[in-house]
Amino acid sequence: MKHVIIYTDGACSGNPGPGGWGVLLIYGTYQKSMSGFVNNTTNNQMEMYAVIKALEQLKEECEVDLYSDSAYVVNAFTLGWVNEWQKHNWKTSNKEDVKNKELWEKLVTLTNQHKISWHKVKGHSDNEYNNTCDKLARAEVDKYLKNMVS
Repeated sequence: MKHVIIYTDGACSGNPGPGGWGVLLIYGTYQKSMSGFVNNTTNNQMEMYAVIKALEQLKEECEVDLYSDSAYVVNAFTLGWVNEWQKHNWKTSNKEDVKNKELWEKLVTLTNQHKISWHKVKGHSDNEYNNTCDKLARAEVDKYLKNMVS
């Protein structure tokens, strides 16, 4: 099974507001970076979207080390929140609807196709790859904001 390392990050100007996502995929000596923009979104949605876009790139079952600075995303899988939400028909422990259900469903489908080890990294710190993803995501937002001013 191929081993892939993935770094992801999301950014938002305002919450909600214009958002961007950034991804870095590493397979052996091969690296691929990607980024994108969503107009009216939230920071959490961009964090999730980055993971979705990264996992969509994998064309076969892989062993994945996935690094994110989003406690929301990482904890949902490592602490079993997603499993509990699914068991309770996408309701939180407070019986409220889980936010971003469609994105969570997409993430569950994609994560079930791979063997993923989740890693929480400190954002805006000394992690070179996380900083690269942050720059990619922020560049998408900045490009949008610059065009709004022009």
